[in-house]
Amino acid sequence: MKKFIICMSVLMAAPSFAQIDFSSTRFGVAAGYNYSRVRHAHNPSGARSTFQAGGLALIPIGGDDQFYLQPELVYYGAGETGKNKDMKGKPGYDAVYAHDYISLPVYFKGYFSEAESEFFALVGPRFNYVVSQKVKNPSREYYNIEGDPAVPGVNGKVTPFTMAIGGGVGFSFNRTLEVTLRADLGLTNMYKNLMREPGTDVAIMKQKKENVLSVGVNYIFE
Repeated sequence: MKKFIICMSVLMAAPSFAQIDFSSTRFGVAAGYNYSRVRHAHNPSGARSTFQAGGLALIPIGGDDQFYLQPELVYYGAGETGKNKDMKGKPGYDAVYAHDYISLPVYFKGYFSEAESEFFALVGPRFNYVVSQKVKNPSREYYNIEGDPAVPGVNGKVTPFTMAIGGGVGFSFNRTLEVTLRADLGLTNMYKNLMREPGTDVAIMKQKKENVLSVGVNYIFE
């Protein structure tokens, strides 16, 4: 464990000094369940449940069998809904504010030992490009993508390119089948035009950032 913590710190601080072995890259497929919300954007505000699916590469770092670079390319659902339990039956409760991405996370991944079946941790940035945005049954007209003509300059169009920082833990069965729990914390202001929303609520001027909790399964080919 001590070796794991020290090596992960060194890799994060100075990855250019690590020996990356592209010739031994393994590939795999990934799928999972996403639970997402956006802070300070919509009222009412609730979670959206959706999915992710795509592929990954596992690239060895160094000469042992413990540390890797793991980039992924996935279709990644996120956004939020209006399903706040305290607002059930009120306008906006059935709202959906969905954004779906082509997402590229790049993780530093470390197994806790060189054992074939072992726990691991990963951390790294995530880059998202919006390929689809849908708004249904919003509580306010200007939450729509095109906004409300009566409130010029205010609309719910999402920022097309977003970033997050993510991390997680998981368990690997024979370095082939893996289960992972991850959290991604948004760094990008998702709805800049909603910061012009009329009103006195202090949340209006706060950045609208997306957080995603996910549970996933990976299968890495030999």
